[in-house]
Amino acid sequence: QVQLVESGGSLVQAGDSLRLSCAASGRPFSRYVMGWFRQAPGKEREFVAAISYSGDITRYLDSVKGRFTISRDNAKNTVYLRMNSLKPEDTAVYYCAASQATLVLTTRNWYDLWGQGTQVTVSS
Repeated sequence: QVQLVESGGSLVQAGDSLRLSCAASGRPFSRYVMGWFRQAPGKEREFVAAISYSGDITRYLDSVKGRFTISRDNAKNTVYLRMNSLKPEDTAVYYCAASQATLVLTTRNWYDLWGQGTQVTVSS
């Protein structure tokens, strides 16, 4: 089983950039579709981005398209989320997740493994 550990969350100002990392250990990382989700206070956890095994297919939440980029380095067992032009509404705990599905899915129920989350706070 894969264990996931996120890092990179911080308090930043609107317009700033951050890069989140998710390091995986355990079973072969390259066999998992990887995703990022986020949960703001009082809200449901929502899909943010996902990437296929090889990295050639990505999907994004509409509100982050053009600002966020998901990528992975299978040699380093790490998936990244580059976040540019951050907005206060991006404030949330960001979770890394792994799915054994063969498709790049956006529904959280398809993701079997989760990290502990990393806090991103964007001040206006």
